[in-house]
Amino acid sequence: MYDRILVPTDGSTETERAVEHAAELAAAHGAELHAVYVVNSATFAGLHMETSWEGVSEVLREEGESALDRVEDIAGSHGVAVTTGLLDGSPSKRIVEYAEGESCDLVVMGTHGRGGIDRLLLGSVAEGVVRACSVPVLTVQVGDEESGENSAEAEGEDVTAEGSVS
Repeated sequence: MYDRILVPTDGSTETERAVEHAAELAAAHGAELHAVYVVNSATFAGLHMETSWEGVSEVLREEGESALDRVEDIAGSHGVAVTTGLLDGSPSKRIVEYAEGESCDLVVMGTHGRGGIDRLLLGSVAEGVVRACSVPVLTVQVGDEESGENSAEAEGEDVTAEGSVS
């Protein structure tokens, strides 16, 4: 069903759940796994000219390399090799371009990335990809401990086998 799966990462521990899911899918389907980290240079466009862009860029690129190394570790634990890419630009735009340009069958990404204000901004990355990508996008709920499949149980509700709440 899937031959090539893309998982974007921002390096946060929250997105590791999406990476784990993508690696499991790749292993189950014998699919190639691709991982990308997008350095969003627009975030720092307002810096004064005296600020060394090279220094900021270097830190962001190192962060990206670390994030991609972590994806390789997670995928390796599932026996899956990863093709990685460190990209520059608008995250949602570059993720869509990569998915479509590399003929990916599926994009697996977290609903949110980092915490705080970045979480709101990065949540919009997932939305942008869902809206613009011709490739199917599977979003994985990340970030909230009580979210997902156990949320009804956490609130003391009974969940039936069919998934309805009683």
